[in-house]
Amino acid sequence: MPSRQTTMTKRNASACMRLGAALLVCVGALGSAAGADGQVDESFFADQVYPLLESAQCRTCHSDNGVASPTRLHFPESGSPAETVKLFGLRLSPLVDAARPADSLLLTKPTQRIEHTGGKRITPGSEAEKNLRAWIDYLAGLSDAQRESLVAGLVSKTDGALKQTVLRRLTHSQYNNTVRDLLGDFTRPADQFPPEDFLHGFTNQAAGQTISPLQAEAYTNAGEKLAANAFRQGDSQGLIPCKSAGPDDAACRDRFLREFGLKAFRRPLSDEEVGGYAELFASSAIEGDAFLAGAKVVVEAMLQSPSFLFHLEEGPAGSWPQYEAASRLSYFLWDTMPDEELLRAAESGQLSSEEEVETAARRMLEHARAKQAFGEFLAQWMRFDRVRASVRSVRVYKEFNPTLLPVMTEETRHLFNYLVWQDRDFTEFFDADYTFLPASLAKHYNLPAPAEEFGMVKYPAGSSRAGILGQAGFLTLTGTPSDTSPTSRGLFVRERLLCQDVPPPPPGVDANLPPVTGEKPMTNRDRMAVHLASPSCSSCHNLIDPIGFGFEQYDNIGLYREKLILSLARDRNDVGNRRAKREKFELDFDTRAHIQGLADSEFTTVGQLGGILADSPVCQRCVVKQIFRYALGRHENAQDQPYIDALFQGFRDSGFKFRELAVALAVSEPFMGSALGDHGEEKSSSSRLTTAELARHADRQ
Repeated sequence: MPSRQTTMTKRNASACMRLGAALLVCVGALGSAAGADGQVDESFFADQVYPLLESAQCRTCHSDNGVASPTRLHFPESGSPAETVKLFGLRLSPLVDAARPADSLLLTKPTQRIEHTGGKRITPGSEAEKNLRAWIDYLAGLSDAQRESLVAGLVSKTDGALKQTVLRRLTHSQYNNTVRDLLGDFTRPADQFPPEDFLHGFTNQAAGQTISPLQAEAYTNAGEKLAANAFRQGDSQGLIPCKSAGPDDAACRDRFLREFGLKAFRRPLSDEEVGGYAELFASSAIEGDAFLAGAKVVVEAMLQSPSFLFHLEEGPAGSWPQYEAASRLSYFLWDTMPDEELLRAAESGQLSSEEEVETAARRMLEHARAKQAFGEFLAQWMRFDRVRASVRSVRVYKEFNPTLLPVMTEETRHLFNYLVWQDRDFTEFFDADYTFLPASLAKHYNLPAPAEEFGMVKYPAGSSRAGILGQAGFLTLTGTPSDTSPTSRGLFVRERLLCQDVPPPPPGVDANLPPVTGEKPMTNRDRMAVHLASPSCSSCHNLIDPIGFGFEQYDNIGLYREKLILSLARDRNDVGNRRAKREKFELDFDTRAHIQGLADSEFTTVGQLGGILADSPVCQRCVVKQIFRYALGRHENAQDQPYIDALFQGFRDSGFKFRELAVALAVSEPFMGSALGDHGEEKSSSSRLTTAELARHADRQ
């Protein structure tokens, strides 16, 4: 039983986090039970030390997706079992100086005795520091043999299954594409569905795919309309594979049910399912063309079935592993249902090995559907929806025209397609000294128009534009209707291009910046100094604002400007008065910038930042993570890390060819799961990792 003091400590920690109190106060409240029973061991770390590190938000930065990810000191995921936490505590040994424990990095960094990017997280002299020091002394006293024995015992307890099954429904894009290919219907009904939620940057993440009553109603209405359209002019789409002699033609009826059901559900129907749909068919036959009437009702019912609306992840008792493989491949590489060739491969068991899956994947990547599917990935990754929905103050941005917004996204799409489908080095996505422009956008950039729409245009020597960061789409996306936003630009780089999580602002923080008047004209850098000076703001804004300052020579619609030109009222009281007398001010930009936590990351131009990202393993690995999240419909976890490492290594070895990354992901263990589970002897070491290899990977962290 936990002591009363331990219970109170946990209650204090919970209250601190619940009330959003200052971090150092929370940390001071924790650890008051340090050494209560005089015992320091792995349980002491899990019960006393780890909670104080958690409340200090150390895991926010020290995770695979944190700002301190390059350090390889990664905290366990939230909610991890006690054995995992204990194992983490033992693996802090490399940060302990056994000869001089007081000088250990594990102590001097969080107390800010030496420079720490995250600032002071533990108050020197506090009870929290005493508990941490007790754990450091314990680690310093362990011999290598003792530590290895303890680690081995905990590894055996934490080694679990790698497969993580998630239940995903079709995204709106997948729904539209599926009914197009299943029914020949191009009406895009899902465009009228309730908007989808983005989670981890994508709309296909299982954790964010709830079905509201409005969504359920939308599925019902769409199913009725689609079925009616399918048979409005007889069987014009050829959905019935036989010529019926009437509604009592059981052979033709059952053939239709099985063949259409196979396509709609992406797996064979059971005899029980066929019987159920046969009864529905018979009860729906009416006078006239009764067979078509029965078929229509069956199609309507199947389109509302969970077997149609949800992905086939794993059949009962693993009965459909081949069809599971076909479905996963198809919705990843084509964003739609499997074609007949893929279904035949599943039926004949030709998706049983890595070699067979790779052959199928490469065939699929040669189809035009693959370009459309990767385009959907790009649109979500780069948030094209926000670009297209952007509004600008016409008073401030006279050059802005809403018709430019879809052109901006097409510029990004052309660069992406060029790199992917020409098998170019994908890191050029960040530092390319060229782009693809129509005449309207070329004028926007003050560049000569290409000979053809969206032709390649090289940036002139000395241009500071490069890759997507110099494109108007990104520069428009990361702004407000009336101004640029260094914070938004820095946040996008952190979260979308480096895959690093930045904590949300604490509740109640005043986000207002000082007003700009003729009495005190300021650049955004000057105004945002308030963020960097405030203790409650600086810990996060130090991570993002210094990146965004490097973009300030590009305005809110992507136009380059040498100086910031302001027309301001002299009197603060006349800021909102359009009739007040105004003065013109020209301010110089200070575009010195850097990425906190990334070595040698200082830059002053967008082009320099593009080069830094293109060369950064953190950014390169983020590309792998983003396509991993998109393909699997979930965020990666600790068990996925060795596979992501292997995918990253293969991506790098290929010369950063995106299609090779997609193929490697398609045959990987996390993606294919049980589809290849019975053919372990046929799998290569590149995608299947042994328990020993997993343990070695964990040791490296």
